[in-house]
Amino acid sequence: MPSPTLTILTAVILFVCTFIRSAVGFGDALLAMPLLAMVVGLKVASPIVSFAGFFVSLIILLFDRHVIDAKSTWRLIVATIAGVPFGLWLLNHVPEHLVKWVLGITLIAYGSINLLSPKYPHLRHERYAFPFGFVAGILAGAYNTNGPPIAIYGILRRWSPDDFRATLQCYFLFSGIATIVGHGLAGLWSPMVWYLSLWALPGIGFGIYLGGKANRLIPQPMFSQIIFGLLIVVGCLFLV
Repeated sequence: MPSPTLTILTAVILFVCTFIRSAVGFGDALLAMPLLAMVVGLKVASPIVSFAGFFVSLIILLFDRHVIDAKSTWRLIVATIAGVPFGLWLLNHVPEHLVKWVLGITLIAYGSINLLSPKYPHLRHERYAFPFGFVAGILAGAYNTNGPPIAIYGILRRWSPDDFRATLQCYFLFSGIATIVGHGLAGLWSPMVWYLSLWALPGIGFGIYLGGKANRLIPQPMFSQIIFGLLIVVGCLFLV
């Protein structure tokens, strides 16, 4: 069994990352994966993060399902499924470092421009979900990082913090189920994964609660700035 120190460290990392996701709707996996991989290794970290993400989405949806943008959600999910094969092709035929540099620079530039001059367009129809979902599918198939395009779509749709948080969780719930099943078929549900995941549940639950409180305190203009700032952070992680 893992040592108490390892168990506590895992729980703390998941608490912090869960708080971020509960507060703004995404970003937990991009932060949790590198931190947990250094602590428990990639093959243990990946299924733990997937279990945590599924639990977060499920709990948030139980309380906030009434504010989901259902018309956008199903379009995003369908387009993501269509984009995954192209992401797999990208993974096999294009140098990984090149794609990550392009993505990193694009996210940093996009976030910075909108922070300095917040006059971004307003998407008024759900049909725009298809191209954003397709790009998310490409990134999911290639690097399991489908969050940024969905976050950008939500900002351009002018979703409120509540709508943004709940709709992203509905989207991530379906993609999370597929990821968890894939981990199971790959034999990654080890006793250590179950042990650490169960011990982390109280911290995850507390992170959901505190993040929900923070989400409701964030005004719309500040919320957009936080999302653009987080996109810059994600872009930097791609470059690193």
